[in-house]
Amino acid sequence: MRGHARIWLLWVLPTAGYVLFWLWYTDLSGPMTSEEIESVVARLESGGADPARIARLRRFMEEDKGRQFLMVNVIDMADQPPELPATGAGADADALMAHYMEHMYPELFSRACHPVLMGFAVNHAMDLVGLENAESWTRVALMRYRSRRDLIEIATAPAFADRHDYKLAALDKTLAVPIEPGLYLSDPRLLLALVLLGALLLVDRLTGWRRKAEPR
Repeated sequence: MRGHARIWLLWVLPTAGYVLFWLWYTDLSGPMTSEEIESVVARLESGGADPARIARLRRFMEEDKGRQFLMVNVIDMADQPPELPATGAGADADALMAHYMEHMYPELFSRACHPVLMGFAVNHAMDLVGLENAESWTRVALMRYRSRRDLIEIATAPAFADRHDYKLAALDKTLAVPIEPGLYLSDPRLLLALVLLGALLLVDRLTGWRRKAEPR
């Protein structure tokens, strides 16, 4: 019985926990349906969204493969952002962006979406082809989204519309490009599986040695 209890505690419960994490972290709903797409487009049109933005989002949704993706954000923060009600006079770009992200972070984390990489630029663009006014950037952020559906839910929520102006005011310019990773070694599902397996094997070995050392 002790052996069965040990196996249960050491292997079954951690494995079950990992499976639950995997199920939450992985989108299993498949690509967005035509009904979902038309519902989103109708809400955007009724809200007076820019037709060009609606067209971009429609294409983004119609090409959904039901997979995770990463958003590559190249950012140039504003040196002198405008005054906005929630942040007041004299607020810098980081204060405006923080007000915007107060909404974004809970929405992101509840859907297993999160930053993968964030950093500050240490030089002007080293290569620049076919772009004007793109030499200077201040930071880069890489965001993981569980699915295109999750991004659309966040982007079309009323709270997003209320705070989106703060994001725009915090920026002089930005590029946001979605990619589907072909090689993604920092995927938490892979890292957690490796760490968990290593830890369980180590504990199993240590407890095995302890049992052998006990007097009989």
